[in-house]
Amino acid sequence: MTRIADVIVPEVFNDYVIQRTSELSELEKSGIIQNSTQLDELARSGGRILNMPFWDDLDGEDEVLDDEEGLTPDKITAGNDQSVLLMRGKAWTANDLAKALSGDDPMRAIGNLVADYWARRRQAMLISTLQGVFGSSSMKSNISDISKKEKNNSFVAETFLDAAYLLGDAEEKLKGLAVHSATFASMRKQDLIEFIKDRDNKPIATYMGKRVIVDDGLPAKDGVFTSYIFGQGAFGLGNGQAPVPTETDRDSLKGNDILINRQHQILHPRGVKFTDAVVEKSSPSNAELANAKNWERVYEPKNVRIVAFKHKLENIQ
Repeated sequence: MTRIADVIVPEVFNDYVIQRTSELSELEKSGIIQNSTQLDELARSGGRILNMPFWDDLDGEDEVLDDEEGLTPDKITAGNDQSVLLMRGKAWTANDLAKALSGDDPMRAIGNLVADYWARRRQAMLISTLQGVFGSSSMKSNISDISKKEKNNSFVAETFLDAAYLLGDAEEKLKGLAVHSATFASMRKQDLIEFIKDRDNKPIATYMGKRVIVDDGLPAKDGVFTSYIFGQGAFGLGNGQAPVPTETDRDSLKGNDILINRQHQILHPRGVKFTDAVVEKSSPSNAELANAKNWERVYEPKNVRIVAFKHKLENIQ
């Protein structure tokens, strides 16, 4: 029997899983999540709350030049964005992975299963974060809520454009949107979805040139659905390094091999500070990411590059 310890080289396996997770993530393919070396370094710098200071844009009226009165110097101000280190882990027994141990590259087979798992969990973390972020009163200017209207309250091309242009001239940077499957079905009935082929010749759904991600974890209650429209790099990703990212173990009495994988990462909505107001353990859970008390906008609204679009569905017979 091929054992996990026979095919897993921990320091190689961990980097492979991180790379494969990024390749599999629909969010990263769409440009919604962008990895950066700066965030990688920040995620490995130590500490759980990570400060990201920034300069505010220059403001104020210009002055008319005069040969008697000089210009009045203004000042530049600074702000601080703040992220949290997400520390997660998962363990599997050999019995769960045994089915993958066929073919000529068992390490790749195991790695693909683990990477698929983390890609799904990353999407769940992002959706939980969106719920918390848009529950914050500081994000009201980035919400288009037409669900309470008696007319024109559905997801159609016109109402979508109204929502997208909450970002003003930053609309052109929008790269994707996340919708509930019921919303996606309604969009298809309206013939709004176009399918194109990716580099692997697989069909991907797009709308107005933007990649569509379907996830039933998005808010849907009492006929009201929330879709999210994203600008390029709306979320920043930093891959950290757990002290022991990957290890194997064996329960000799039960005859089980065990694979353990730990992930440290930053997955942060740019411009919305994590306040750390309600966190019980060393790192926030998905439920705590979804808590509005943990978020506060610090960028100008259109620089946050995310819009929440609350709507109903077009009634198509």
